[in-house]
Amino acid sequence: MSSTNYKTRQSKAGMKQHNSDVSPFDDLALEYDAWFDKEGSLAFLIEVQAFKLLLPGLPKPWLEIGVGSGRFAQALGIETGADPSIKLLEMARKRGITAFRGKGEQELFEEQSFGTVFLIVTFCFLESPLDVLKEANRILIPSGKIVLGLVLRESSWGQLYQLKKAQGHRFYKFATFYSYDEMVRLLVRAGFVIEKTFSTLFQQPGKVEHAEEPEEGYFPDAGFTIIVAGKREVIAT
Repeated sequence: MSSTNYKTRQSKAGMKQHNSDVSPFDDLALEYDAWFDKEGSLAFLIEVQAFKLLLPGLPKPWLEIGVGSGRFAQALGIETGADPSIKLLEMARKRGITAFRGKGEQELFEEQSFGTVFLIVTFCFLESPLDVLKEANRILIPSGKIVLGLVLRESSWGQLYQLKKAQGHRFYKFATFYSYDEMVRLLVRAGFVIEKTFSTLFQQPGKVEHAEEPEEGYFPDAGFTIIVAGKREVIAT
């Protein structure tokens, strides 16, 4: 994907993103990024392998909203990302990602700029999830796809993170977890139609010991769920 295949709206984004806006992840950036090399390394590998099954059929260019430190983008070949955290963006750029500062609901890019938009372990941290989905719809080409990587509320992983949220965990206190049915409704409201669902990470939290192959379909006991949705066709009247 060439970075010249899309147009940005950086001047408009600048008016909406004040310099005083500080992401809570700025202070947690190093700890967040270290997770991928330490206790989360095998889970990360399992999730990446599941995504790789889907990549050949996804239209380009690709964008990751909530690119963070660029771990998934680098592993999956997503060249462009956006994130509100200055510290995480610095890490993403060092990993070769063309990264823009901003939130997913902001109009950072021109209409119909991308073939696929990814949100990977990002949705639970969004302040305005429906607005982000609608913005993703706007910047996708008519045949474009949105790909969501989710820890769902009903999974054992989601239940653990909700408990940590209630205990004031430094990361998860900012998170809101959604069920599969809630995600379906949000996607429909934003103008999408679900095309595929894959599930992986069936091992329990703290007991991930080996690689896994993803299963097609939705499984409530899976720790990680991938949803692929396409833009709903608008019929002219």
